[in-house]
Amino acid sequence: MKNNKKLHPTGHSYTIMKQVCNLIPGHMVLNLAKEHGIDGQCRTFSEWSHVVALVVAQLTHAIGLNDVCDNLQMHRSALSTIRGATPPSRNNFSHANKIRSAGMAEDLYWTILGELQARSPTFAKGRCSGYLKRFKTAIHAVDSTTIQLVANCMDWAKHRRRKAAAKCHLRLNLQSFLPSCAVIDTAKHHDSKQAWAVCAGLKEGEIVIFDKAYVDFDHLAALYGRGVWWVTRAKDNMQYEVVRKLATTDNPRILSDEVIRLTGISTKREYPYEFRRVKALVEVDGKDMEMVFMTDHLEWSATSVLELYRCRWDIEVFFKEIKQTLQLADFLGQSANAVRWQVWIGLLVHLLLRYLAFLHSWSHSFTRIFTVVRSALWNRWCLRGLLEHYGTAGGHFRILAQPEQAYLPGFAQTGR
Repeated sequence: MKNNKKLHPTGHSYTIMKQVCNLIPGHMVLNLAKEHGIDGQCRTFSEWSHVVALVVAQLTHAIGLNDVCDNLQMHRSALSTIRGATPPSRNNFSHANKIRSAGMAEDLYWTILGELQARSPTFAKGRCSGYLKRFKTAIHAVDSTTIQLVANCMDWAKHRRRKAAAKCHLRLNLQSFLPSCAVIDTAKHHDSKQAWAVCAGLKEGEIVIFDKAYVDFDHLAALYGRGVWWVTRAKDNMQYEVVRKLATTDNPRILSDEVIRLTGISTKREYPYEFRRVKALVEVDGKDMEMVFMTDHLEWSATSVLELYRCRWDIEVFFKEIKQTLQLADFLGQSANAVRWQVWIGLLVHLLLRYLAFLHSWSHSFTRIFTVVRSALWNRWCLRGLLEHYGTAGGHFRILAQPEQAYLPGFAQTGR
């Protein structure tokens, strides 16, 4: 009889957890703690121990402070090998999440992203697939996801009578499938209020795609003035006049292609330039629906405009990826600062695992690499050997999720 039993990966002097944490440069956390004035708030629970504890909380899907503290106490000896990290008490951990500035976690994410890009220049410089291959410039998708919170505990996040939620506004680079900008705020503010902040880093010639919730003509005019191309959906109550009609292609799903100018009293003042309006039939849930798209690029074909907007669904796939794997459902603190700490460290864990997938040519889904690392977190195994035994080290990394799989509770499938 053939023996199909897999051998364990080779042993290692470090735990899987330490090998993951070693991706974070040793000096970085201490330097950022000094910049944010956190080093003076640390006595028995250092800033490095705080970061490691939150990373463990993400990787183990801890649902409370006791889960994290008990886990770290049980593995105290292995934890101490991770640059002297120590397990916290429940009160110390809660107090650190509340008073230590979450701006440090945000800076830590962007600093590590820059460090990993410098270490491996081809990381985070992927190539678009499908229709987007023909575009030689960076393409970004902008959207937000709602993070449900407990209304009776988190008054700062209330946005309805019996609901509380935070929002993560994100700009996703579609080539690398990694965030270029993120803003974490309460859900009571409209998406268009954050459009300026999320799109601030866009450069001339780049393309940004967003749904009609982010339509603010004053902001669209600013993007046009900076030479940024934008694609979005038109609102139903938009007042405009047709300047000229463009010849449509042979595609029967393109109903009209026009260059228009706004005529509304306020919108005409906010956006005095001409732009495109493309009406087309789009299949949604097996039925054809009329949708109207807008862009400030007058030379693209109507099909290119539709295909660009279709690629906006990639950001929904990204939200699905992080919400189904990271711990963004049960929070370890009730303050706004604690929630931001947990979200930013969650994004950091996603970044580190994506980098591991890149290093070891992981060809399976992100969900699988997350579960493989989580199940062997405190084992002294070679991380590369682990991924070779329980994945495939050959091949090329790719995201296996499809846009249609992103229709989860909280995601709108139609009308966006």
